[in-house]
Amino acid sequence: MFEFIHGLGKNKELEMIVQEIDSNIANNYKDAAQEAFVLLEQKFQELSDKGQLKDKQIAEYQHKIAAYQETCLLYTSDAADE
Repeated sequence: MFEFIHGLGKNKELEMIVQEIDSNIANNYKDAAQEAFVLLEQKFQELSDKGQLKDKQIAEYQHKIAAYQETCLLYTSDAADE
């Protein structure tokens, strides 16, 4: 009944990139996940610089970016081990 409420705190552009990262991680596509992560950081910075994100969205995406950073660092250390 109130499905429209579910996506209120989300930004469509950023969520599409987040979904791409999650898909790439799930499929173990490390390079693609890292490329999408860089895109997420750039788009997040662009949108926040333009004032197009609310404080709650900024906090949410900063948290996601930090979590993805840890994952991407693991990918980088895995590549160094090979």
